[in-house]
Amino acid sequence: MSSPKAPFKHISTELTQLGRNPHEQAGFVNTPIYRGSTVVYKTVDDIKHSRARFSYGTDGTPTIANLEDAWTTLSGAAGTVLSPSGLGSIALALLAMVKAGDHILVTDSVYRPTRQFCANMLSRFGVETTYYDPLIGIGIERLIRPNTTVIFLESPGSQSFEVQDVPGICSVAKKHGVKTIIDNTWATPLFFRAHEHGCDLSLEAGTKYLGGHSDLLLGLISANAETWPALRTTYDSMSMLPGAEDCFLALRGLRTMHIRLKEAEKRGLDIAHWLQERPEVSTVLHPAFPECPGHNFWKRDFTGSSGVFSIVLDKKYTPRGVAAMLDHLQIFSMGYSWGGFESLIIPFDCSTYRTVTTWNPGGLTLRLQIGLEDPDDLKADLDAGLSRLRKES
Repeated sequence: MSSPKAPFKHISTELTQLGRNPHEQAGFVNTPIYRGSTVVYKTVDDIKHSRARFSYGTDGTPTIANLEDAWTTLSGAAGTVLSPSGLGSIALALLAMVKAGDHILVTDSVYRPTRQFCANMLSRFGVETTYYDPLIGIGIERLIRPNTTVIFLESPGSQSFEVQDVPGICSVAKKHGVKTIIDNTWATPLFFRAHEHGCDLSLEAGTKYLGGHSDLLLGLISANAETWPALRTTYDSMSMLPGAEDCFLALRGLRTMHIRLKEAEKRGLDIAHWLQERPEVSTVLHPAFPECPGHNFWKRDFTGSSGVFSIVLDKKYTPRGVAAMLDHLQIFSMGYSWGGFESLIIPFDCSTYRTVTTWNPGGLTLRLQIGLEDPDDLKADLDAGLSRLRKES
């Protein structure tokens, strides 16, 4: 829906221009919220030949189309579809690429609800899932079967932060006619250009850095030219539309996304380096740190890092100490999302659901989302929490 734009040298400028056309909006800067189900036609001939951009509300609205167009340009894709949540985009992408009798490969570091979708839904339709070591790289070729149709990547893993050799895996996939899907939520297209690195479909939870304010649920899937028709057909068959208000908020979040993401990177690195020096912390799992598994792939392929990472505590600390640390934090809250303005922290343990790799980091683990609070205040909050950890363990 948005007018074609000239290419801009800088991404921050591009983000102010995409997905809007004031000349079609009575001069107003932002795309308005279009709500509706019924679309009316002027003549019998018009309705007979479907002369309308949208034939019904399930086709979308100008609000939705503007966001789709903006994300397509930003991602360097052939097309984009939306869904009501990040998990919705995962489900939609997989359903667009698989059929009964297929075999798929999924990274063992995957977002746990993705694993649950494969086990609870895809298995019911005769799709078999095999999990693979996220650091397998081109060695994934030995796992490909005659009926393998999809390799699902998540890089980095959203808790354990292994960075995958995405170009290597994609090259193997193309050799065998296998489609690749990547969950790119951590980096977004601003820090990792998934399609340029060989991925057929790239998805993410716009809930996080695109929305930026913890007040919407949204999923996005961009596709290259080869996979776009199948993705759009699946989307049209399901009418899995997000709400108009959420799309409006996402378009608004798009304007400041680059600024917020760069600030999240800066503050995240600051806090991560501070934690690295703490005696209570044995390891910082941050893709930009050399000790993070797959760091060399991050250094080669990514242009930045976001504000989400994990830490491994020294082995002497106990769950009781972690509870004392987290229960009384003043700024950090406990919550599962990320990408908002607020800082979050959660305990996690991958060992209970990994199936082909062993999660044994040598201590209890915490994931942190660094928000927009002052870093000195965040450090003071964590310092007090780590003091409680020492006393109670």
